[in-house]
Amino acid sequence: MSRVPHFSRSGRNESATDSGRSSEADESRANDPSAGSTRRATLKTLAALGIGTATFHRALAAQADQEGNVSPEMIKQAEWIAGLELSDEERETTARSVQRSLGSFKTLREVEVGYDIPPALSFVPAPGLRPSEGVRRNQASPTEWQTPKRPDSDEVLAFLPVSELASLVRARRVSSTELTKLYLDRLKRFDPLLKCVVTLTEELALKQSAKADAELAAGIYRGPLHGIPWGAKDLIAYPGYPTSWGATPFKDRVIDEKATVAARLEEAGAVLVAKLTLGALAQGDRWFGGMTRNPWDPRRGSSGSSAGSAASVAAGLVGFAIGSETLGSIVSPCKTCGASGLRPTYGRVSRHGCMSLSWSMDKLGPIARSMEDCALVLDAIHGFDGLDPSAVDHPFAWPPQVALRSLRVGYFEKADRPLDKRDDLKILRELGVTLVPIALPDDYPASAVSLMLRTEAAAMFDELTRKHVTEGLNTWPAAFLQGQFTPAVEYLRAARVRSLLMRSMARLMETVDLYVGNGEDLEITNLTGHPTAVLPDTFKSRQERDVPGSITFTGRLYGETTLLAVANAYQQAAGHHLRRPPLERFLAEEATTDKVEN
Repeated sequence: MSRVPHFSRSGRNESATDSGRSSEADESRANDPSAGSTRRATLKTLAALGIGTATFHRALAAQADQEGNVSPEMIKQAEWIAGLELSDEERETTARSVQRSLGSFKTLREVEVGYDIPPALSFVPAPGLRPSEGVRRNQASPTEWQTPKRPDSDEVLAFLPVSELASLVRARRVSSTELTKLYLDRLKRFDPLLKCVVTLTEELALKQSAKADAELAAGIYRGPLHGIPWGAKDLIAYPGYPTSWGATPFKDRVIDEKATVAARLEEAGAVLVAKLTLGALAQGDRWFGGMTRNPWDPRRGSSGSSAGSAASVAAGLVGFAIGSETLGSIVSPCKTCGASGLRPTYGRVSRHGCMSLSWSMDKLGPIARSMEDCALVLDAIHGFDGLDPSAVDHPFAWPPQVALRSLRVGYFEKADRPLDKRDDLKILRELGVTLVPIALPDDYPASAVSLMLRTEAAAMFDELTRKHVTEGLNTWPAAFLQGQFTPAVEYLRAARVRSLLMRSMARLMETVDLYVGNGEDLEITNLTGHPTAVLPDTFKSRQERDVPGSITFTGRLYGETTLLAVANAYQQAAGHHLRRPPLERFLAEEATTDKVEN
């Protein structure tokens, strides 16, 4: 059961004066409380038939009589937007059909549909590819178990990758409880600077860490995540704690179920220390508590929407985090904050118990300090669960048995950057891969296809639009209104063009095993479902602050083993992930600024 915000079911009365209509008629409509809802219902029906848009809204509204009857003249007025020219007989028939649809719409609107109910449709990124059987999780281990030695300082300990923390915990050189208290203290210390925490789960974390220590003492070892503290983007439900979705209307909402990703991490022995910020309804880095900030430059935002997940990892406040992406929400904040992230293949990770934005595009993935960490987390969370219809089983193995010299890695030629001046290609050559110049598909308009996101989001949050709820939703209200007027025919046309785009990407990926870039494929690959790894690269100076650059690798569908093998090898050779932001300096600077201002 969930505590959900209560919205009044009474809508605003609306009146409008349209040219060519008498003021008497306008006054009559303004005084009729049912007229506004009747006009909106009529327009909604016409939109579903493919003949209604926001542009036509005002003109068509004036045509409906007070009884809500749909006339042939109304259909005639709508023909131009649909690109149709009907006969008088067809207009009569269409008017009767639309009138019948109004009844269906009214009936459907009376059904309570929760935010957790998806449509009876599923996106499949690889049609015809059968899910694998017998796929197992929690089989991964670090590429190399190191001889554990506890660092001399807690700060160094806090910034260690999961692969090294796992060695320390397994050897019992550091307890899970020690790590948990360390990260809880850092979350409390640096959150006022970064604004990356919605809710500390301190009581739960101390119980889970104590359990992990007891199991380790008894010789029970669950794997490399056992006893490692983590943070959840606050669209991931966990019983007993708010799941705010970063938005004012939902900030006190408690969803009394455990998301699959949280349950699987718990099964792996990980310790949940915090629910982390996201931009309102998974947009940007602004949430009801402010703007989440960049650990490398707190004067700036962290990007989003997995804002708190990326910022907290980069700041050494958690061992790893889980983020989500619909159109850049893992890749973008990782690039900004200098974290390592993986947006898996669509359907790799169950989204059950998590907020939906676009049912055909949403993905969950790990954010950590190294690509190997991302592999260790993916191994624990991937696969079918019977609850998310998109979640499927496909093999994933770590450590990888991949011969780098056998791989073909694509790259984009750039007129302003000669090949011999590119450090990324130099490192890849030294790793032994074969470099192949490629170009992204440009035969289909990915930007136009992305209207599917807005339309699905408008359907998901239809109730907010109908109740005129706008506070604390960033720029979503305008996007929701835009989505309300996407005809069903055009949505399905976009889905069909999406199929063509998927075929173009499939042809490209037949020529390479993966390719390197800097996120220029973001729109295309979020539509086609391909996995992308993002990691920090060469740092640059910006306004007297060193900030990270970034690099991305994109792989074949369900090809995360090969993708992460190359990304990890590149990262170990480049070493940019080992740098730490000077948070203590930033705290001191902020304290000085506060004193001057006060």
